[in-house]
Amino acid sequence: MNGKIKKTSVLIAIILGFTLSSYAKIDNQVLITRGWVTYKDFGAKGDGKTDDILSIQKAHKFANEHGLEVKSVDNSTYYIGGKDCVVSIRTNTDFGDSKFIIDDTKVENRKKHVFSIDSDLKAINISGITSLKKNQDKINISETRAGVVTVTDSTTKRYIRYGPNQNSGSYQTDIFLVDANGEIDSQTPIIWDFDQITAMSFLPIDDSTLIITGGHFTTIANREESKYNYYSRGFSITRSNVLIEGLEHYVIGEGDTGAPYGGFINISNCVNVAVRNTLLTGHKVYRTIGSAGTAVSMGTYDISLNRALNISFENCKQTNDINDASYWGIMGSNYCKNILYDNCTFSRFDAHMGVANAVIRNSSLGHQGINAIGSGTFTVENTMVKSRAFINLRSDYGSSWQGEFIIRNCTFFPTGVKSGSVNLINGYNSGKHDFGYECYMPEKITIENLKIEDVEHPAGYQGGAIFANFNKDMTDDTYIEEYPYIVTKSIVLKNVESASGKPLRLSDNTYIFKGTSLVK
Repeated sequence: MNGKIKKTSVLIAIILGFTLSSYAKIDNQVLITRGWVTYKDFGAKGDGKTDDILSIQKAHKFANEHGLEVKSVDNSTYYIGGKDCVVSIRTNTDFGDSKFIIDDTKVENRKKHVFSIDSDLKAINISGITSLKKNQDKINISETRAGVVTVTDSTTKRYIRYGPNQNSGSYQTDIFLVDANGEIDSQTPIIWDFDQITAMSFLPIDDSTLIITGGHFTTIANREESKYNYYSRGFSITRSNVLIEGLEHYVIGEGDTGAPYGGFINISNCVNVAVRNTLLTGHKVYRTIGSAGTAVSMGTYDISLNRALNISFENCKQTNDINDASYWGIMGSNYCKNILYDNCTFSRFDAHMGVANAVIRNSSLGHQGINAIGSGTFTVENTMVKSRAFINLRSDYGSSWQGEFIIRNCTFFPTGVKSGSVNLINGYNSGKHDFGYECYMPEKITIENLKIEDVEHPAGYQGGAIFANFNKDMTDDTYIEEYPYIVTKSIVLKNVESASGKPLRLSDNTYIFKGTSLVK
C-alpha cells in the first residue's frame, strides 16, 4: 500500500468512526491519527460477563506509549475479574457513562489496585543530607524543578498507638514540597527534627494536570474471613497534579464476613490531587480480634490518603446514609498535609497518624464525625456535624493537636444528648503513655456562630461543654503525668447558642483547664 492510499484509508476510518473490533485490518496509525482509543479497539467485549481487564490494560498501554486519550464512548459494561493485573493510566481518560464491575469474590492479589494513575517521572534518592530541622525553610539539592521530598528516620518511632489496636509505633517520616531552588513550601512544613536520615527521595512533579472523568464502578465485595487482610482493588494515585471528576463507586454483595478495604481511591506520595463531583460508598463494618486481644471493629475505607499533600474533595458525597453506624467512616489518612473537604456529605473525616493543616467547609459530617491528630490550623466552617463530638482528638494517638482550631458558622447535632453528655471536643490522655512525641491540646480555639442542637436533653442536664473530661483521674496536684499533656492556652467564644438555652461550659473537669483563658 503506497503512502497516498494508506492516508486515504486512515481518513475514511476516522470519518466513519471505525474501531479495530469492527475493522480489524486498520493498523495502529489509525488510532494515533484519531488521537484517542477505546477499550473495544483492543478487543474488549463490554458485555458485563467477559473479563475485559487485559483489553483495558492493552488500551492504556498503547495510549501511554503514544500520548493518546482513552475514551469509553459506548455505555458498555466492562467486567473485571480477579486477575493479578494492574492498568497503568498516564493519559487523560474519560470513562463516560460506561459501567465497570470489579469482582472481588476470587482475587489473585488483594494488595494490588486495578488502576494505577502514575507518572513517567521517577523518584530519585537523595544523598548528602544527614539531618533536618523542624520548620527548616530550605534544603540543598541539585534538582532543577519542583518536587515532593519524602524522608525517613528508621531509628526513631512515632505514633506509638494506645488501646485495643496498640502497636510499637512507626518510623519517623515526613513529606514536603520544594521548588526548583530547594525552598520548602511554607504550607507543607517539616514537622519533625531529623537527627538521622535513613532514607530520602525526591519525586519530580508533573507539569500538566491529568484528568480522569466519569465512570460507574461497582465492587462485588469479598467474602473473606474478617481479619486485617486489606483489599486494594481500586485506583492508586501516585502522580502529582491529578483531577478526578464525576466518578461513581458502589459496593454490593457484602455478606456476614469480609476483609476490610484500604480505599477505592488511594492517594499517596504526591501533591495536588482534586476529587470533584464524585460519589463514593461506605463499607460494612466487620469485627475481629485486635492486637490487645479484644474484639474491635475494623477500619475499612473508600478513601485513603497516605503521605500526600494538597488533597481536596469538592462536591462529593456517599451512597449510603452518613448516619448509619453499620457502615464504617468513609475516609482515613496518614502523614498528610492540607486536606480539604468543600461541600461534601461524608460519614467521617479522619487523620490517623497526623495531618498538618485541614479545612472542612460547606459540608455535612455523619456518625463518625471529625477525627484528627496533627498540627497547624484546622478550620471548620459552614458545616453540620452529627456525631458524639464536634471534633474528636484521637485518644489512640494521644489526642494531640499542636496548633489552632477555628470553628465558624457551624451546627452541631450531638448524638449523645439523651445521656446528658455533650462535648464539642473529645479526647483522652492519661499522661502515662509514651506516644513517641509530646502531646498537645490546640493552643488556641476560636468558636464563632455555633448552634448546638441539644433539645432532647434529660432532666438535670447542665449544658454542653467545650472539652470532655480528658483525664478523670487528674483532679488535683497529686496526679503526676509521666508524659505531660500540654493544655489549651486560650479559647474565644462568640455567639454560641444552644437549643436547650443552656450556656456552654468549659468542662466537667475544670481542674485540668485551670490555666486556660476563656473569652466570651
